[in-house]
Amino acid sequence: MSDKTKETPVQETPIVDEAVTQEEVKQEEKKGFLKKDKKDKSKEQIEALEKKVQELEAKAAKDKDDYIRLMAEFDNYRRRTAQEKLEIVSMASMETIKGLLPVLDDCERALQVLKDSDDSNAAKEGTELIYNKLMNYLKSKGLAVIEALGQPFDTDLHEAVAQFPVQEEEKKGKVFDVVQTGYTLNGKVIRFAKVVVGI
Repeated sequence: MSDKTKETPVQETPIVDEAVTQEEVKQEEKKGFLKKDKKDKSKEQIEALEKKVQELEAKAAKDKDDYIRLMAEFDNYRRRTAQEKLEIVSMASMETIKGLLPVLDDCERALQVLKDSDDSNAAKEGTELIYNKLMNYLKSKGLAVIEALGQPFDTDLHEAVAQFPVQEEEKKGKVFDVVQTGYTLNGKVIRFAKVVVGI
């Protein structure tokens, strides 16, 4: 009996020790798997977050680009409408001034007739005063006379109505006489000067 007793405890101890070690090994293996799982999960989460950050950065860049384009389009629209308004105003004033050009022509003719006549100085001065006031007002709005007499013929400013033979070489190709005065408004021709060109 004592042999059995002795044998049993000796056999049980290694079994218990073996069982503990197996459990410890299993726990250690579980811990290792858990650590691996945690590492894998955290790695996946980091990758997912990085991908999301890249997507958000791309969206932010696209939104910024769209905003800049929209602002540029709006700025162009604002400039274009302002330019169109100015053109409308200048066209309206151009038409008004064009309508007054025959009145200027009549004033010039009246002054020429009064210079050649023996009428009183009051008529001459009155007509000249009206002409000068009208001309000064129109000049303040951008009207300018096209200087033509003695100038080289320029198709951008002059309209030839006749040609006249001249003896002097320096007068050839130049304006010999002005039939009708030409005008520019803010640098743009609104009526060509009708001229006689020397040939």
